[in-house]
Amino acid sequence: MAKITKILTDRGILTMKINPINSTNQYRQNDVSFNGGLPRKIVCFGPPASGKGTQTSRLSNELGLPHIDMGSLLRAVISSGSEEGQLAKSFIEKGQLVPTKLIARIIENTLASAKCKDGYILDGFPRNLEQASLLDKINQRIEAGKKAIFQAINFEVSPKLLLERIVNRRSCPECGEIYNLKFKVPKSENECDICHVHLKQRADDTAEIAQARFRTYDEQTAPLIDYYRQQGTLSSIDANGSIEEVWHNLTKAIKR
Repeated sequence: MAKITKILTDRGILTMKINPINSTNQYRQNDVSFNGGLPRKIVCFGPPASGKGTQTSRLSNELGLPHIDMGSLLRAVISSGSEEGQLAKSFIEKGQLVPTKLIARIIENTLASAKCKDGYILDGFPRNLEQASLLDKINQRIEAGKKAIFQAINFEVSPKLLLERIVNRRSCPECGEIYNLKFKVPKSENECDICHVHLKQRADDTAEIAQARFRTYDEQTAPLIDYYRQQGTLSSIDANGSIEEVWHNLTKAIKR
């Protein structure tokens, strides 16, 4: 587990930004702040291109909590050579989905680590009701009867805008910087502002594939809205605006 944690930290998957004035768990008092010093556990979900990756990374810095991106976490665990990583790799190499129970083991190992003792911001898990139920059980085991703040944030975006974000999305093959030909235009046509190399479009950033991804989201992930609403932990935010507008809506939604 120590090896996995080191890889996650080195790659920026697990990060903790603490107020340099006092490193004994005193976080910055910005737009968002801790509630009574209790561990804060935040799950963010939304359709493809909803912008949650950008916002959760920023929220991680503001709250001083690790941002756990499921895709990056899985790649790091595979690179670690751990038992879970080897098992996950065996499924991926066969073109199969990693089983939910194995994903849950990887998630639990991460959330139980010292880096997450004050909470976390989870992006990409849960993706369906089965995973949501497993996450509840994982949190119960980790908390062992202690209090914590749990909140689920739902990013709401119109289907038309989501499609525009996807088909116009471009990325730098060198640094990974993301652009959009309509909403975040590079200074030079189709060229990265940082690396000055030709921008690329992902093979799956087409209208046809995007529509299929939307259908999958509606069938599997959208039911989480009712699941967390019934628990009383859901906050839905308008994610149709600019990055700053969505950030404002997100910080307003975060429980204090």
